[in-house]
Amino acid sequence: MLEPSHNAVLPEIPAKRYFTIGEVSELCDVKPHVLRYWEQEFTQLKPVKRRGNRRYYQRQDVMLIRQIRELLYEQGFTIGGARQQMAGNDVEDEKPAVNKSLVKDLISDVEEALKDLS
Repeated sequence: MLEPSHNAVLPEIPAKRYFTIGEVSELCDVKPHVLRYWEQEFTQLKPVKRRGNRRYYQRQDVMLIRQIRELLYEQGFTIGGARQQMAGNDVEDEKPAVNKSLVKDLISDVEEALKDLS
């Protein structure tokens, strides 16, 4: 599993209109076969297909893939959970998601404080 905040070290998205699956793979640190699988699982992800069924992703597709990647790899969501999380979120109007490890840390801090008070 990738370290948290790995999205911060992903390369900047260049100012291009279309990206090939190989370019998106490098920009998002996800293998091409995973991108093809995510297309089946997330209805929001629809790259343009041209001659020979070649996929061409636009900037909003790359941003969406990064959001999916963060939900799955960094926040620990399942495919179904990530799908539900994204059902209410647009890429442009991204709501901050709750980090599960942060919640666990807060719970343990509260439990320790309760023990100290007892």
